[in-house]
Amino acid sequence: MKNELDSRFILSVFEKIKEHGEVVEGGHMLENIKAYTDHDGYTLYLEDNQVTLRFGFHNQYHFDYEKADHLEQFERRLKLIEKMDF
Repeated sequence: MKNELDSRFILSVFEKIKEHGEVVEGGHMLENIKAYTDHDGYTLYLEDNQVTLRFGFHNQYHFDYEKADHLEQFERRLKLIEKMDF
């Protein structure tokens, strides 16, 4: 799977999780994806048990994962969250 996500998409998902997700230690959780920032707020994180997406300076992002299947499932859930109408 090609890792090309639009920065607006990532920010939209982050905001939906932050606004509508359950408050958990260190962030917010929606559809088993946790959203949080680093201490200065410049880097955003979206993560589950198998994938971490780090988004930051100059709209650059990086995925940490072990298996391509994990990344595909993670991206499907991000798209699901983005389509949610609250």
